[in-house]
Amino acid sequence: MTRLDLAALTMIALGLFVAPAHAQVTVAERSIVELQEMMVSGEAAAVAITQAYLDRIAAYDQQGPVINAMVWLNPDALSDAEALDRERAERGPRGPLHGIPIILKDNYDTPEMPTAAGTLALANNYAPDDAFQVARLRDAGAIILGKANMHELASGITTISSMGGQTRNPYDLSRNPGGSSGGTGAAIAASFAAVGWGSDTCGSIRIPAAQNDLVGLRPTKGLSSIDGIIPLAATQDVGGPLARTVRDLAISLDATVGADPNDPATAILTGREVPRFVDSLDEDALRGARIGILEAYFGEAPEEAAAARLVRAAIEEMVGLGADTVTVEIPDLDSLIAGSGVIGYETKWDLIDYFAQTPDAPVTSLGEILESGLVHEALVPRMRTRNESEERYSDEYRAALAKRAPLREAVEATLNRHSLDALVFPTVRTIPSVIGDPQRGSSCSLGANTGLPSISVPVGFTSGVPIGMELMARTLEDARLVSLAYAFEQATDHRRIPATTPPLEDRLAPPVEDLVLEAGVPPGLIDAPVAGVSVEGDVLFDPVMNRLSLHVELVGVDASQARGVALRYPHEDGGWQVAHLILRSGQVEGRVSIELSAPQRDHLDAGDMHLIVVTRTRPLGAVTVGLLPRG
Repeated sequence: MTRLDLAALTMIALGLFVAPAHAQVTVAERSIVELQEMMVSGEAAAVAITQAYLDRIAAYDQQGPVINAMVWLNPDALSDAEALDRERAERGPRGPLHGIPIILKDNYDTPEMPTAAGTLALANNYAPDDAFQVARLRDAGAIILGKANMHELASGITTISSMGGQTRNPYDLSRNPGGSSGGTGAAIAASFAAVGWGSDTCGSIRIPAAQNDLVGLRPTKGLSSIDGIIPLAATQDVGGPLARTVRDLAISLDATVGADPNDPATAILTGREVPRFVDSLDEDALRGARIGILEAYFGEAPEEAAAARLVRAAIEEMVGLGADTVTVEIPDLDSLIAGSGVIGYETKWDLIDYFAQTPDAPVTSLGEILESGLVHEALVPRMRTRNESEERYSDEYRAALAKRAPLREAVEATLNRHSLDALVFPTVRTIPSVIGDPQRGSSCSLGANTGLPSISVPVGFTSGVPIGMELMARTLEDARLVSLAYAFEQATDHRRIPATTPPLEDRLAPPVEDLVLEAGVPPGLIDAPVAGVSVEGDVLFDPVMNRLSLHVELVGVDASQARGVALRYPHEDGGWQVAHLILRSGQVEGRVSIELSAPQRDHLDAGDMHLIVVTRTRPLGAVTVGLLPRG
């Protein structure tokens, strides 16, 4: 290679060869494969891609919708990207993660950023080295962009913490993003990075995957090392990626799974070949597969019906792709699973072990964390209870441990009895809860208490928020699960970009839109509009905040005849429903600002939201006025 060739390659790698300095790189919804293609072709360099993700974080995390997903940004991210660009130019890429920005949950150790596990008490906790999986990621050429908020000390599933506050779901800002890896889930859903890492003690990868339209695998216990992850319960803790596509998940798993002498659980891999996830991907994986429908985990409450309906529809889609299904039950499941969780017995003691290996940590125990007074009020009661444990190996703890093997054996026996590839059920039986409310409907314990692999895959939306389907398999059949998920994803594609975090325009969030008021009559609504009656004014829509601002004036109707102007949209079962009252009875002019729900936003985007004028002489509607984009 000549000096000129090397210089040209270096310019391409640094993003200087193909576009002017002000050109914007679009990274929203880009896959790892697409980002690599951009770097190989010279369309963009890692430093430009990294900056583009930082721009999205700046636009949407603490501004605009205020997703509030991030707690730390890596001060070295851009310089790391520049170094990897130079390396690519000189020696070529290390592999598929070379130059790819990723995000870590705030319980993964790194020396350049604090590892706080969501608590202010650890805001100055600098680890001496990288967690095992972080070291693997750096070796693969990944760029650590920052760390995401989490439910404090991983002890909950709504992602609220003293360190980062409340993270919001980018699909519906009034709702939780799942947890405890909800910051990671919201960040990846909002394209703050290509892929993100979480941890799962009882659902904390699968729940945020389901509630952020992502795919996430809780791997077989021991397939991935938890060394350097602040523990909740080492017996149940696992770590791994959340991604927007199954291929991205597979690439990320290939880089981080494997044996580690610092994690005894990984001894399960002794004498076994480590799964290769990308190599296992097969669009026809569902052809001939046998899927067991775990009916007991679908739920019967009214609030569980929507998720169940979507998962059953997904099962039918799998049948259409060649799968066979059978409804199954696990004998004595309720009694087997009862009392098999160990979080309450291990948290106190596992934290002591972690701090003993972190010499500069500001505290040495859960007790000292509580004494600091720096724990969020939502966590204090639970943490105080867990700190009351007086001995590490109590009789109650030993009894809980003893129940885990029989539970796992019962699940695997069911899989074997019916010759199944996987069990299937809703990841969470209810939609994401409203912020401030507890999250109900999780089935996380089955995977967590057996140590068996479980993957959550998107199956669609209800009430504007995503729902996930969980598939569970035998020990170390993780790659088979990922392949089944890939086949389903490729045939269905339920991934949707959040409306609150659209692609940037010139590195900024899209501007407020000016909507047009257009008279019309929805079919079958009223016989005919009343001549001379209309609505005039200005309507602005902020697409990032989901906020509709209206200044309207009722024309052709005096105050004595006015009974109201309402904003309406279709009901999913037919007909119409009122979203908001714009003018009250007796009003002919007014201003109102409305934050739309996720379903309301969908209907506004579809052009089927309108104002209806109700008068004394036309109580069922005198005229309707559509809200349409200008031009």
